[in-house]
Order: sequence, then structure tokens, then C-alpha cells
Amino acid sequence: MSFVLEMPVRFAHVDAAGIVFYPRYFEMLNATVEEWFAIRTGCGFAELHLHRRLGVPTLKIDTRFVAPSRLGDLLSIGLIVDQVGGSSCQVRYRVTSGAETRVEASAVLVCMNLDTGRPEAWPDDIRAGISTSDPVRITVAA
Repeated sequence: MSFVLEMPVRFAHVDAAGIVFYPRYFEMLNATVEEWFAIRTGCGFAELHLHRRLGVPTLKIDTRFVAPSRLGDLLSIGLIVDQVGGSSCQVRYRVTSGAETRVEASAVLVCMNLDTGRPEAWPDDIRAGISTSDPVRITVAA
């Protein structure tokens, strides 16, 4: 994977059985997109939303839950860009713990003008950043 965010499974992520409640994975994937965006483009979501008036919502996501994750597991959330279009990009995610795959997903992200609510072409600096595939690994503190 060209971009990997490592994060521990925290108490807030799990249900009464001690496994990750599936909607929490979507929060983790979104956190990965935010970190990826900030590092690849140099423009975090606060700057993007508040000053540039652009958002990056998920238009479509296809997810497969392969195995459960438990409180205390360290997850590696990999993101790879498959294609960058005029105002969208296709990405794949793979969530692992050690050698075991926990979740696989593919998604379409869209560049959206927050004032009009309509798609907008990626600005050149953003397009250049999200098109980069140099390996990056980040760890969120436990």
C-alpha cells in the first residue's frame, strides 16, 4: 500500500462483545482519508473546508468485512489510489492486523464545492498530491 495509517482499536470502537462495531470502520477509513489528504497535498481538511470551500465526500463505497478486530488490536489501514478523474478519484482500502486482513473496501471520493454542493474539478495542487504514490506510514499514538 502506498499510504498506511496505523491505529489501535480503542474502547470507543468496540461493542459489548469487544469487537469493532462495523460503522466504526467507516470512521477509521475517513480518518485515513483525512491523514492521506493532509500529507499528500499539504492541505488538511480544515484548510480545504474553511478556506478553499471544498469537500471530499465519499460518493460510493463497497465494503467486505473479512474478520473481526478486537479491543487493543493494532490496525494498519492501507489506502491506494486506483484512478484520478476530473472531479473524483477511486481508492482501495485494506485493513489488517499483523498478516490478517480484517476489512477490504473500494470507494469513489469526489471534489465538491461546499457553496454549491456540486462536483468541481480537482485543483492542480490537490490533483498532483493525490496522484503521488510514494510510500508513507503513519502511526496514531496508542
